[in-house]
Amino acid sequence: MAPGVILLTCGATADLSDIPSDNNISLRSYFKKELILKLKSCCLYFGQQRNDIMKESTNIFKALSDKNRLRILKMLQIKPLCVCEITEILQLAASTVSQHLSILKKEGFILEDRDGKWVNYLINPRPGDQRISAILSQLDFWLGDSQLIENDKQKVKVVDRYKVCGS
Repeated sequence: MAPGVILLTCGATADLSDIPSDNNISLRSYFKKELILKLKSCCLYFGQQRNDIMKESTNIFKALSDKNRLRILKMLQIKPLCVCEITEILQLAASTVSQHLSILKKEGFILEDRDGKWVNYLINPRPGDQRISAILSQLDFWLGDSQLIENDKQKVKVVDRYKVCGS
């Protein structure tokens, strides 16, 4: 960057080399006319960005706000499962399980992998959002000693898709 050029927080630049240094009035005038516009746009940009981050974070926490979705995440940490296997373990309607999976997928916690007629759901090994990675890495800490989770783990180990899915 050239001397006299500053980088604003938002990434915009302002060239200060043209600012007259003879008195404060000229400096104030320059800022009012040139830089204030850039600063305002930066503030608006970062304000919008903060709102977006807040909305994204809220959506992430909403995805985690249901105990069945947490149970699904813990089950998928053991192995990929299809909807009918998850339905069998949770004893919920397939449509309800599908809705839970849709929410977890939308927020980046899980992926779906098509294998012939099967659609397997699995933990996203490389989520694009570091917050998702951090949460997934901490699930054992938060849920590891739950008896319900332990029961689910045992069921995941023995569930047989060919028996529960009817194929």
